[in-house]
Amino acid sequence: MAQHDAGALLAGPEPVGQIQVTRQPCALAVEIHGLDGHDGSPGVFARMHAFRGTGQIGASRRAVLICPDRHREERHMATYVLLHGAYQGGWIWQRVAPHLRAAGHAVFAPTLDGCAERRHALRPGITTESQAAEIADMLFFEDLHDIVLVGTSCGGMVAARVAETARERIGRIVLADALALFDGETIADHVKRPAAVTTALDTGPTREDAANRMFVSLDAPMKKWALARYTPHPVAAMTEPVQLNSFWRQDWNAAVIWCRQSANPPLAHQRRAAETLKARWLELDTGHYPMLTEPEALARLLMAE
Repeated sequence: MAQHDAGALLAGPEPVGQIQVTRQPCALAVEIHGLDGHDGSPGVFARMHAFRGTGQIGASRRAVLICPDRHREERHMATYVLLHGAYQGGWIWQRVAPHLRAAGHAVFAPTLDGCAERRHALRPGITTESQAAEIADMLFFEDLHDIVLVGTSCGGMVAARVAETARERIGRIVLADALALFDGETIADHVKRPAAVTTALDTGPTREDAANRMFVSLDAPMKKWALARYTPHPVAAMTEPVQLNSFWRQDWNAAVIWCRQSANPPLAHQRRAAETLKARWLELDTGHYPMLTEPEALARLLMAE
């Protein structure tokens, strides 16, 4: 192997079946490695290395040298903040983020307070508003501007509150099969859910309900993967009315993505959001978890301006 800049090596976990790349300002060599997908099918994993001088990639790997065209106008690179829905965490975006990063965009997929790997911090007082306040703080401390804010499912409620409280940092909003409540509404006003397992702090479906209803659109291997990761959601965030004082009265650069095979949120609910926001209407022929079933197609819609 040739000597590469160690800082260019991709860090972090290597989720199965994904394509992960990072953008570097100098010439890049992209090594393409075979990797089994989550369902046993051949997958691919890419590492990008910054070149220092000349060198060769191992003969057992295919490589492409990418040289920047300094005469071409640099394309706009965006910052995406992806907000998950109920019973999820940042993990739900694992298959979408690599496609956005491969196009040169920055991606943040935070796990909301009290969810997934942060479930141990579950406590009274976690609401849609408190989760949104935390994300707004993240935008400030990371010094993010002109972001593309994406919310799916209950994450749409959080996204609306984030946008309202951090207006100056929002460039575009995308509601991806999302709940988009008006001020004072609750989820129960629009979605009727089967009986859930509810405690004083959290609520969520039984494993049987999650497998047979919630994740019904997933194939068997992906369903097993998701079932191992879903967690209850802070109960107040699921039951209390949302507080949105001005979001629906403001002008936004917005898009709504409706998943045709998804029963919830209802079509009429998503149409209402699109009409109120004067948003672009986009569709995907898949279920409620497009980030798992159609990650590349979803990424393309997220990048469509």
